[in-house]
Amino acid sequence: MTANRTAHRDVRLYEVVRSAHLERAHDFEPATIIYRDRRYDYDASLEPGLDLTQAGDLTAARIIARSHVATLEVNEPLMLSAARRTALSVAAVRTVDLLRGGHTSIVSYAIENLEPPQPAGSRGRLGRWGRMRLARYVHRNIDRLAFGTDASWDLYHDTFAPGRRQSTRIIPALPSPADGAPTEPREPVVGFLGAFDERKGLMELLAAWPLVRAARPSARLVLLGKGPLQDLAEEAAAGDPSITLTIDPPRSAIPEALRSIKALALPSQPRARWREQVGLPIVEGLANGCVIVTTRESGLSSWLVTEGHHVVASDAGVETLAAALIAALDDPRTPEDVLRSLPPVDGRRAADQWLFERATA
Repeated sequence: MTANRTAHRDVRLYEVVRSAHLERAHDFEPATIIYRDRRYDYDASLEPGLDLTQAGDLTAARIIARSHVATLEVNEPLMLSAARRTALSVAAVRTVDLLRGGHTSIVSYAIENLEPPQPAGSRGRLGRWGRMRLARYVHRNIDRLAFGTDASWDLYHDTFAPGRRQSTRIIPALPSPADGAPTEPREPVVGFLGAFDERKGLMELLAAWPLVRAARPSARLVLLGKGPLQDLAEEAAAGDPSITLTIDPPRSAIPEALRSIKALALPSQPRARWREQVGLPIVEGLANGCVIVTTRESGLSSWLVTEGHHVVASDAGVETLAAALIAALDDPRTPEDVLRSLPPVDGRRAADQWLFERATA
């Protein structure tokens, strides 16, 4: 049944869909979302009112080919894990364009800021070569490409030749102020939101926390999320009354939690095949007036430094991270000051409006 269905005139092709995608989709122009898999934070209660289809690579391309698509949003070209899926759907669209004599607008939103790694072994190198060939094909066929960070812009311009007729624009992945975000000063609370994973810096944060508490005895740490380091989080909370732990909170509870937090910490740590692109917790923290403590890994790090947030090197050490956390708790800015630095229109929404402008004009 899925393979025989048709899609909306606008289609979003995703490799993996998460709750944030669904939340945004309710505010974006109506479109069919075709996805392969779901992220750990997928909230099914957000599905009503959306046109969602889970499909494999060939089925996704077949649905798109059968539909009269005006604008197709695809995974960004440097998402190499989705290169085959994306290239198949792009090829399907361009084949239909050739047969029907039209031109479907293909668009994408890019935030990748890590150069594709060189794998070891001839087989790994051959696989990377093939995926990069597909990525270049996808990039050449994109009509509009929006960049959420300067770091992503730089990476793409170092990696690809400009596509023919391709329009590009940097639209920072910054949030607009959240509705109802309180603006009064807050208690000395540090929050960590997201995956309890080594990549997200939870181990570094917990190692730095005793130093923060020694300097600021009234400080508290709130941990919200789930993941492979859950046992470590539970052990830390059990042994320290200043630490509060909430496992897998519902999406509806997160804004309220963020509005009682002074500083949002996301000390991301790089891995061979991963680097923090933006950091959704950073975006959500900013939207709710939090001061940010993070590392230079985030694609938003240059903006955060310019705006006076607290950014350290990922390998700076526990003492440096603790000092940044203390500085964030002592930061004289109010939530209102943080909110005032944000754009009036959410950056991802502004990017979407530009990407789909041709279809909605």
